[in-house]
Amino acid sequence: MSFGEQQENKNLAYYCKVFSELNVSSSRQRGAAHYKPILLLSVIDLISQELITDNRIAVSEDLIETFEKYWNILASASYKGGLHYPFFHLQSDDLGWELTFKSGFNGLQPKTTNKLKEAVEYAKLDEPLFDLLQDPLTRTELIDCLIASWFSSNRRQIEDIIQINQDFQSITQEQIGTESKNFDEQPKIVLRKSVIRNAFFRKAIVHIYDYKCAFCRLRVMRTLTQNIVDGAHIKPFAQFFDSRINNGLSFCKNHHWAFDQGWFGIDDEYRIIVADDLQEESPNAKPMEAFQNEHILLPSSEKYFPSLEALQWHKRNVFKA
Repeated sequence: MSFGEQQENKNLAYYCKVFSELNVSSSRQRGAAHYKPILLLSVIDLISQELITDNRIAVSEDLIETFEKYWNILASASYKGGLHYPFFHLQSDDLGWELTFKSGFNGLQPKTTNKLKEAVEYAKLDEPLFDLLQDPLTRTELIDCLIASWFSSNRRQIEDIIQINQDFQSITQEQIGTESKNFDEQPKIVLRKSVIRNAFFRKAIVHIYDYKCAFCRLRVMRTLTQNIVDGAHIKPFAQFFDSRINNGLSFCKNHHWAFDQGWFGIDDEYRIIVADDLQEESPNAKPMEAFQNEHILLPSSEKYFPSLEALQWHKRNVFKA
């Protein structure tokens, strides 16, 4: 098989498989060392923020800072952090991770991040993978694959995912207090965290709603990383920086969009209120207006119910009766 044919076969499914089978060290006592998944999440985050714009990934302060912040939230306390570990060892996985060293490199594995900066010019990923990471949809699926494989409920209890989401929220609130004197200013690091933070928020929300739409109860899954529902913020994150579970609802794509557009609201009894000016034709589905006064699907545990304060805010500020 030629090199070109090999590259053509490296599609989204291929890289999801590689992401799920990363060569990570682990022990029975300490569990898996998540160096490589956290490095990949950090790189993907910086690509999404356009802080990495070409396929030459330097040991930059942005990457070091992002890796350290994700490490503090996601990694087991039984392992010590350090970008130098995965940056060097990701070469053993089939991601095309290739290092270009600076002149004078002595050939020895760098033992600290500072030594890594002195030794490495940049790393490169497979071009097909780098291209996939430019597209928001395929990027989201690759993030979800990493989370499902290394941080998700099929390996850990859902309470751990919810705790990770809460840890992101705590860090966000801390950064708002320390980085932004004006609440209207969006803190820089909060923005850099957005795609990964959103992925954990989405994973937690759709799981506690059993992968069903809270509006129409539609449930369609292909894999744990491919389902038809989204984790929707009730009060928008960009305005309130609130990714707590109680500020979330699980909606299918249609009803997520309709909720954000104010085509329906939810009252204090968790009943649906549909705008009275919709013009619908739904020959193969129940029309939205037929859901008027029906109760939304709620999580099995009351502690995860959507916040009435958030729903009231949406009804006042977004819903168009």
